[in-house]
Amino acid sequence: MKLKNQVFSLDGLDWKILRAIQENSKQTYSEIGRQLGVAHSTVYDRIKKLEKNGVIKKWTVDIALEKLGITCITARMTVYTDPKESENVAKKLSEAKEVLEVSLSLSEELLIIAKVIARDQDELHSFIAKKVAPLQGVLRIRTSIITKKIKEERFLIEK
Repeated sequence: MKLKNQVFSLDGLDWKILRAIQENSKQTYSEIGRQLGVAHSTVYDRIKKLEKNGVIKKWTVDIALEKLGITCITARMTVYTDPKESENVAKKLSEAKEVLEVSLSLSEELLIIAKVIARDQDELHSFIAKKVAPLQGVLRIRTSIITKKIKEERFLIEK
């Protein structure tokens, strides 16, 4: 792994290791090493370098809340803002526990797009009315409740 113009240049083995842990992060270093034909210590060292340099940002688990009897609704919220306040509004939104993602989009106008989760419609309404609408610079809010998820995946590297 080499740093060039603030971008890390990975070799083929680094890419294969990333792909392997992206597919199944519970694999042991030995299992990955066997798959790739290298020693487990090599896999360990490479992963530690990738973590140290921020390529691997965090390790996490994806929990099926419905299996635990926890119901919630997910919504996409588009927030139209005064362009001078967009960054501040986005930062404030990203601090809320109900907000899972925040993005800025420049189309005909500058928009903030957020993925929001709540226990029910009342909780979602309360969040929008009490925490989002009052933010300085918010002009209007459009919310779409997700009624059915067809696909939800993370980007898988292909190298």
